[in-house]
Amino acid sequence: MGRLFGTDGVRGVANEELTPLLAMQLGQAGAYVLTKENEHRPTIMVGCDTRISGDMLANALMSGACSVGANVIYVGVLPTPAVAYLTRKYKVDAGVVISASHNPVEFNGIKFFDGNGYKLPDSLEDEIEELIKNGMRGVKFPTGPRVGKIKYRTDAREEYINHAIRAVNVDLHGMKIVVDCAEGASHYTSVEALKELGAEVIAIHNNPDGTNINANCGSTHMEELQARVVFEKAQVGLAFDGDADRLLAVDERGNIVDGDQIMAIVGNYMKSQGKLKQNTIVATVMSNLGFFLMAKANGIEVEQTKVGDRYVLERMKEIGASLGGEQSGHVIFLDENTTGDGLLSALHVLQVVVETGKPLSELAEIMEVMPQALVNAKVPNHKKEKYMEYPEIADEIAKISDRFAGEGRVLIRPSGTEPLVRVMIEGKDKKQIEAEAKRLAELIQDILF
Repeated sequence: MGRLFGTDGVRGVANEELTPLLAMQLGQAGAYVLTKENEHRPTIMVGCDTRISGDMLANALMSGACSVGANVIYVGVLPTPAVAYLTRKYKVDAGVVISASHNPVEFNGIKFFDGNGYKLPDSLEDEIEELIKNGMRGVKFPTGPRVGKIKYRTDAREEYINHAIRAVNVDLHGMKIVVDCAEGASHYTSVEALKELGAEVIAIHNNPDGTNINANCGSTHMEELQARVVFEKAQVGLAFDGDADRLLAVDERGNIVDGDQIMAIVGNYMKSQGKLKQNTIVATVMSNLGFFLMAKANGIEVEQTKVGDRYVLERMKEIGASLGGEQSGHVIFLDENTTGDGLLSALHVLQVVVETGKPLSELAEIMEVMPQALVNAKVPNHKKEKYMEYPEIADEIAKISDRFAGEGRVLIRPSGTEPLVRVMIEGKDKKQIEAEAKRLAELIQDILF
């Protein structure tokens, strides 16, 4: 069996790879590992997105937690950032979200938060995994009154909405906003929060039936939202993913505003308000070159990390930064929550629009999005980390890097989960960079195979 935990918890096809048995074992092992130092009876908070398999997996996981003596608070369908926030607010011992984020309905996932609302470090995930592999050896299963119980909370979503509004209390009266809820966990929270702040909200894909999550909608399928914003003459469009930890926006002209642009817009506004801690934004190596050029032009420092919001968060905590994120729309406001939060991201963007009086299209011009070409080279898994050991590949990468120096960049990285080497080139001429990326990917593929 390979490593259970990926970069965002345990993922797989529900009832095939991620089975109720595995969910129960994760509930047992997770509850035990995350609470074993406690003198008191531990409590774990559990929430899920709208997938039909969520009930099956949540109940299995909660049964597992109860079987090792933990109590469970089940908050039902809630965004991932809501569970992270509520875990911290109620000082429970851990939080769990049943979700596969932006993936199709057949997938599901299980991710854990510690008592402070942070995703687990690799060491704790390894401990949970080892316990499952060893058949829960050494764990005592209580009987009688020491077995855990489940408490059901239906009011938790209102507390999360109130938290978001308190964090960014912007007056949205007179603003028309189209919201794509991805038939997911934001179908209530995002719409209600915007309405409470006074916006005229046109909600689309906000009728989840368990099977339609992320289906041609949300932050991975923006076409309908783009067209609807223009048709409705709305000022802004907002697109969430299935568990609402990421956000992409659409300006009044129907153009996409991605995570890099959101960080640029909000980061500069925070700087002007004296709220951008360390005068720094934490981003990944995959952020657009235009983002780094924007930061340099505006006197903002950028810290780069590996791809993955967990690495962004780790670096933010290390240096005391207040803003960080990814091009994909995971944006973290660490003063307000411990994970990417689509609703907070939306409110921050809307706050800049309202308080500057500028349309989103004008605000987005603060950075020029450089064309990017991304091509995958399929390679043997055991060779994907060794591509630079081949002189012909290393020489070609050096030549292309020299060619684009000052006006673009070349970024090559092995995939963390697949037998691929990803070739990304940025530059001003889209046709040229696409041709160069394809040629380099083919070279890597030919030589490594």
